Amino acid sequence: MEVGDGNSFPSSSFFYRLILMGMETRSWWNRSRNQIILLGLAILAAWLVRQTQGAALYEMYYWLTRPFHLATATVTEQDKIVRQIDPRINQLEAQLQEVQIQNQKFQELLNYVNSKKQDKGVVAPVIGRSADSWWKQIIIGRGSQDGIQNQDLVVAPGGLIGRVINVTPNTSKVMLLSDPMSRIGITISRSRNMGFLKGKAIEQGVMEFFESDPNVKVGDVVVTSAYSQIVPPGIPIGKVISVDMNKAPAPEAILEFFAPISSLEWVIVYRNQKLNSESNKTSNPSIELPKN
Repeated sequence: MEVGDGNSFPSSSFFYRLILMGMETRSWWNRSRNQIILLGLAILAAWLVRQTQGAALYEMYYWLTRPFHLATATVTEQDKIVRQIDPRINQLEAQLQEVQIQNQKFQELLNYVNSKKQDKGVVAPVIGRSADSWWKQIIIGRGSQDGIQNQDLVVAPGGLIGRVINVTPNTSKVMLLSDPMSRIGITISRSRNMGFLKGKAIEQGVMEFFESDPNVKVGDVVVTSAYSQIVPPGIPIGKVISVDMNKAPAPEAILEFFAPISSLEWVIVYRNQKLNSESNKTSNPSIELPKN
């Protein structure tokens, strides 16, 4: 057998190097195996999340937290109970608040009636009020069957608010002092200067004086006049909040009504003793013209 030179077969040093490389690779794998596996799992997880849009994570979260979940039937039943209780509580709170407000209004009305024991009034609810005539008229739930007559006086806690201008058996129409067509005679309580009241379609009225130089100032109390043709004297109306002495043809004062005309719910109707049966039949009983 012929033996060739060193180029025919690999030398022993080559095999030695291969063995060393294998040992080094195995040692590197042993050291880095865990990191490589974790990196592979991370890449696989990222790929799965992207492909499933996170569904797998949601599923995993669900199963991990399932022991802490309430039974579906329990949650559904609780939801039903809560949905039934909350609106009921809100309803009861609203009803309680309304009852308290109504009780307060009735108490105020009762106190006012008790302060007028010498007069017998008819308590009436406000049952009608339209937006386009809010400051002009109201409808009350008492009529001729309750003894209401045309031109009866209508008051609320604070003072006069208007007069009855139309009566049916069970209802009455009231013209408010705030109606721009309303006219009544009034006087400054302190100085006794007189004039007549005109409505402004708000919670204020205008007093036009008969005198050219009236003694009036802000804060003066205004009551119905003894010279009024359609209302008795001394009924509270309001107080002066501004004065215009240069107003033509006569000085004027702006009044703020005592009674809450904008939020009437209950009123008291008193018989107008000043008017006789003939004056109730006048063609336009709702307007009192100023005296010259």
